[in-house]
Amino acid sequence: MKKQEVFVDWHKFENEAREMGYKIICGVDEAGRGPLAGPVCAAAVILPPNHNIEGLNDSKKLTEKKREALYDVIKNEAVAYSIAMASEKEIDEINILQATYLAMRRAVSTLSVEPDFVLVDGNRDPILGIDTKTVVKGDALSASIAAASVLAKVTRDRYMLEISEKYPEYQFPKHKGYGTKLHYEMLEKYGISDIHRRTFLKKLTGEK
Repeated sequence: MKKQEVFVDWHKFENEAREMGYKIICGVDEAGRGPLAGPVCAAAVILPPNHNIEGLNDSKKLTEKKREALYDVIKNEAVAYSIAMASEKEIDEINILQATYLAMRRAVSTLSVEPDFVLVDGNRDPILGIDTKTVVKGDALSASIAAASVLAKVTRDRYMLEISEKYPEYQFPKHKGYGTKLHYEMLEKYGISDIHRRTFLKKLTGEK
């Protein structure tokens, strides 16, 4: 039996915001909340009204090659975009949730065009100081959130490839810092590095 395609109105949430009187709607998403190493990355994207980017989808549903291709398209076609990070040290200091919010606030606050409404992936408001709507699975429902998810994911993956030159023993290109079997094996062999999140590895550090 052929699987029926589900139609997604990619501009539903953006247009609902415009109907409420908002003019400049921004989508926000993050990448890298779960890994054992590296920063968490957030992106904010403002797209032209009802603008379609061919092939755009939740970054998790796209191949690496497709994400890389969309990365430049999104940057070229967006009204404005910004990408920001919170470091592994900040994650350890204030916890991953608050570090994610920090990265999101950094991304939104550095946009070249100031939004008056923000759509955020998930169910928690990062308190951006701007009217906000959270959208569960927003990266699969909203064009601007999906665009932000791609920029955040590609940026973080590229960062982990760059940092792997300093820490080649952990083989970051293969797992991007996530807790794979290989990564844990490398941690057992080489220990914890400066790029690792110590609060995610308490069993190995012995810290409480």
